[in-house]
Amino acid sequence: MSELSWQKSSFSGGGGNNCVEVAADGDGIAMRESTDPARTLTADRAAFRALLRTARAGELDHLTR
Repeated sequence: MSELSWQKSSFSGGGGNNCVEVAADGDGIAMRESTDPARTLTADRAAFRALLRTARAGELDHLTR
């Protein structure tokens, strides 16, 4: 994977490793957890938009680890 420009949410707080990061990766979006940056997940842009819509609607709030 080429060098990506990772973005953290403004909600992630003061520099801790406690968030999901995203980066544009060609035609898709790469995602990783800051506590384990070596593992990434890539989705096409349509699937990523669907994930964001679902999260914003609160449909994932009931899920636990």
